[in-house]
Formats: sequence, structure tokens, C-alpha cells
Amino acid sequence: MPAMHLRLAVLPAAVAILAAATSGALAQKKYGPGVTDTEIKIGNIMPYSGPASAYGVIGKTEEAYFKKINAEGGINGRKINFISYDDAYSPPKTVEQARKLVESDEVLLVFNPLGTPPNSAIHKYMNTKKVPQLFVATGATKWNDPKDFPWTMGWQPSYQSETQIYAKYLLKERPNAKIGVLYQNDDYGKDYLKGLKDGLGSKAASMIVMEESYETSTPTVDSHIVKLKASGADVFINITTPKFAAQAIKKSAEIGWKAEHFLNNVSASVGSVMKPAGFENGQGIISAAYAKDVSDPQWKDDAGMKTFLAFMDKDFPEGNKLDNNVIVGYGAAQTLVKVLQMCGNDLTRENVMKQAASLKDYRTEILLPGIKINTSATDFAPISQLQLMRFKGEKWELFGDIISADVGG
Repeated sequence: MPAMHLRLAVLPAAVAILAAATSGALAQKKYGPGVTDTEIKIGNIMPYSGPASAYGVIGKTEEAYFKKINAEGGINGRKINFISYDDAYSPPKTVEQARKLVESDEVLLVFNPLGTPPNSAIHKYMNTKKVPQLFVATGATKWNDPKDFPWTMGWQPSYQSETQIYAKYLLKERPNAKIGVLYQNDDYGKDYLKGLKDGLGSKAASMIVMEESYETSTPTVDSHIVKLKASGADVFINITTPKFAAQAIKKSAEIGWKAEHFLNNVSASVGSVMKPAGFENGQGIISAAYAKDVSDPQWKDDAGMKTFLAFMDKDFPEGNKLDNNVIVGYGAAQTLVKVLQMCGNDLTRENVMKQAASLKDYRTEILLPGIKINTSATDFAPISQLQLMRFKGEKWELFGDIISADVGG
């Protein structure tokens, strides 16, 4: 009898173990590095110092946004641990920081690292290690290459698509233009230049009268502006980062160069470029946008803008609302949160990339009406639409339709 008794006692225990195993299988938690039941470790690399330090505010905005998400309970109960390092926009330093994030901090992914040369320096490393290099903060066209680099994805519109849109405009409005180009001598500058030439097609050789490149280590681009004016160019394509963009706008005004001025979107910030350059010097400059501009009164009753401004007041009061880099950081952070929510309890690196490549008509509050984020297994370019805008008074005014660029990976 005691033996029989023992067998019966074992049976409920076995059933309990089986039940636990089954329910565990249903709510299977799969974690990659940096993930626990309470935490998701996210890495980031920004130029908080050096020639591109104006962009450092993007990292600060993201940090503030993730703190807000954490205060609201996190993502499916997990708090984001955001680890952001300074690389001073120096590619060797970027490599060092990426290794630190991947090999010692063991982050799940590296999110929104900034700059084309810095990201180029870690491109192969991230893909060899199979760590998501997700929503990089640069518009180089090469981030849209899921076949060869399945662990890297852009976020903002590609540089080539932007200058193709300027080219479309010039061919229609100024077919006899004499174009002078100033560009940063690296992958970022060359990518924009390629888009311009592709967009102008067979007319590129006759329309572009001068190409001037500069190094990020140079203190000023003033001498290049003087040369471009002397070339007789009546259209100026300004492919520069914020510090040099402000110098170029100022110098053009100083020497009375009245060319029609196109300024790349990465330097279209009212707060960090147009204001320091002097509003009076920026009148009539054309750029392109995909995000709303806080200084534009047309958004004052816009629900998305109200949400963004409430975030600025409560969670990031030290941030400059007029700096469109803040808008970019906010939009990219929202997109990452969406992807992590889509991952559910499968927080592996593979699933992060799978979900990032499954965004359908997603909109963050800061995108212009009509612009949507779409990705697929063969399309790693989340935003590919832009609208032209002209600087008037102390703000940008949008004009024309939303234009889609046709740029492949």
C-alpha cells in the first residue's frame, strides 16, 4: 500500500511540471544579448564633441524620450537602458566605441549612430557580428542593401534621393543654370553629389561648372565660396554639415553672391544653422523636408506637434525646440520603440531586424502629412519622400507636392 500511495503522490507533481512546460512554450521568451525580463540594453554613438557636435543633441533627445517611455512602464514591462558614447565624428573612435558596446556592454543593438564616415567604419563589423546597426543617422544610399548588409538599416531619406529632387526642380525651372557645388570630401558629400549628377543625367556635364570639396578638419569654407562665385555659377548646391553650412550662407551674403541657393536637409535647422548664419542672409534658400518644423505656424493646432511640444516641456526642457535635429531624434526614437513593441517577447537580434523590415505605413508624429514609413525584406529605406521648402523671414515655407525619389539600394 505505501508503494501505491507514493505513485499517486508523484502523478499530480508530474502533471504540474507538464502544465508549466506547456504554458512556458506558449509564452516563449527569446532573448538576445542585453535583454532580461526587466531591461533592454540599447547602444548609441554620437559626435558629442568635434566638428559635427551640433548633432549631439540627437542623442540627448533620444535619451530623454527613452526616459519618458521608462517612466510610463517601459516596453512590455522592460526598461530601456540607453548607453550612448562620443566618437567626436572620428571613424577610428567609432570602431572603438562600437566594439565596447557589442563586446563589453553586450547591447541588443546599436541604434541611430551618426554620420556617414563613422557608420562606414563599423558597417562590416556590425554585419559580421550580426548586431543590428539600426536606423542609422545618415542618409547614405548604401544603408539600403539588405542582400549584402542585412544587419544595417537607414531611417531618413537618402542623400541621393534629395539631390535627385533638386535636379528634377532645376531641369524644369532652370534648365540653363550654371551650377556650383560645395561638398564635404567623404562618403556623405559624394553620395549627395552622385544623386545630383544622376538626376541631371546627360545635362550634368554642361550644367555643373564647378565642384569644390572641403575636409571636416578645415576651420572655414570661406575661400571655397569665393572661388565658386568667381566661376560664374548662378545656382549654389550646398552639401555641408551645420558648422560649414552657416559659414557658407554668411560668406555668400558677405561677398554679394546672389546665386539660387540649395541647402541639404541635414543642415536645414533654423536653430543650429539659419539663425547663426543670420536670417537676413538665408532668404530664399531652398531645401527639402520630411519632418514638420516647429517654427511653422501651420502646425500650431496639429495633434502630433502638440504631443511633441508636451514632450519638450516635460521631458526635455533644456532642448531647443527650433533645432530640427531634436525632431529627428524624437522621430527615430519613436520608430525604435514601435519596432521593440512589435518584437513582443522575442527580443533577439534576428527578430529586431525582421520587425524593422515589416513597417507598414507607420507614421511618427513629426512626419509631414502624406509621408509614411514603409520597409520590407528587400527595402531598407524607411522614408523616401520629401517636400521642397523655401526660407522666408525666420522660417521655412513648404511648397509643391510630396515628391518620391526613385533611388534603389
